[in-house]
Amino acid sequence: MPQAHLPLIPNGNTEISNLLSVTKKDGKFIYFNGIMPVFSHNEDDKNSFKMITAQFCDNGHCKQMDIVRAFGVTKVSVKRAVKKFREEGTQSFFQPRKSRGASVLTPEVLQQAQILFDQEKSISDVALELGIKKNTLSKAVTNKNLHVISKKKFLNQN
Repeated sequence: MPQAHLPLIPNGNTEISNLLSVTKKDGKFIYFNGIMPVFSHNEDDKNSFKMITAQFCDNGHCKQMDIVRAFGVTKVSVKRAVKKFREEGTQSFFQPRKSRGASVLTPEVLQQAQILFDQEKSISDVALELGIKKNTLSKAVTNKNLHVISKKKFLNQN
């Protein structure tokens, strides 16, 4: 006959489930299984938080709602983390986000846009002339792929 486990939660810890608990000390979260520490991470390390809580849920150590209650996070964020853990594993929490490049802004289009900007045309005018969204050009300017001559700077230089 298996021996029943007593809920062994160290004093001052927040209970996640019967055996899991967490405490915050010196800017770190420390997770305990019973009285034994099993994982820790900095309080601002969101990727480690998502990874370890998803792992706890996937391994059956707690339910997703236990994480929601203990940490005050949204139910959907926990579901997404668990799904990511199951499909892609622990390393997926620490990889850079996949993003598509601006495929519209080819080197030729960037060159044409820069020529138009050098002629002191506005972002709206250039976007209209090249048939590109204004937002796309604005992002290219923000990312410093293109530069716009500011009329204020131009007027101040004379």
